[in-house]
Amino acid sequence: MKSAVIVFPGSNCDRDMAVALEKITGQKPVMVWHQEYDFPEVDFIALPGGFSYGDYLRCGAMSARSHVMKEVIKRANAGVPTLGVCNGFQILTEAGLLPGALMRNANLHFVCRDVEMTVENGDSMFTRNYEAGTTVTIPVAHHDGNYFADADTLDRLEGEGQVAFRYNDDVNGAQRRIAGILNEKGNVLGMMPHPERMIEPALGGTDGRVLFESVLHTLG
Repeated sequence: MKSAVIVFPGSNCDRDMAVALEKITGQKPVMVWHQEYDFPEVDFIALPGGFSYGDYLRCGAMSARSHVMKEVIKRANAGVPTLGVCNGFQILTEAGLLPGALMRNANLHFVCRDVEMTVENGDSMFTRNYEAGTTVTIPVAHHDGNYFADADTLDRLEGEGQVAFRYNDDVNGAQRRIAGILNEKGNVLGMMPHPERMIEPALGGTDGRVLFESVLHTLG
């Protein structure tokens, strides 16, 4: 599986994502700087966590308008599997690839710990190696992970199976404890927890590895 990691000024999880992808796929991902207009054909695109542009204006708002995002949006709309983690999730919402917005945590504190969440949709390309209803443990590290959307959007996400992961407890004030959502086609996933930080026992577990293996198996 050929992959690309999009790197923005302020990204700090790009290397973690690259290491995870290389270990799981056996191929080094292409590291794509945000000012590029194009990048090689790949099977998978990852937008990593961090504090792109220092989180000025709004988290992800400036990155969503970087040169490279025009190509990311084009490929995601064409069906290329695209994952946004933490700041990457924020960028996906700001770019219009996913609905809703990520606001400051309800307690206004940075949250950094392992959290338990439930796999709500076990049929997507990102989750098919999990079993729906399973509880998984993956770390979070964010200040703006409070997912918000209007009631109609939330109902639609729930009704169409677009809620991929849900926190078991209130982690950040996110509506309906939403931790990750899919687009309508199911090829774009945004999530606040960091699966790349939970890919081997030395890191504390392998629950995050299953997500990447799901995509790998889907693509064959």
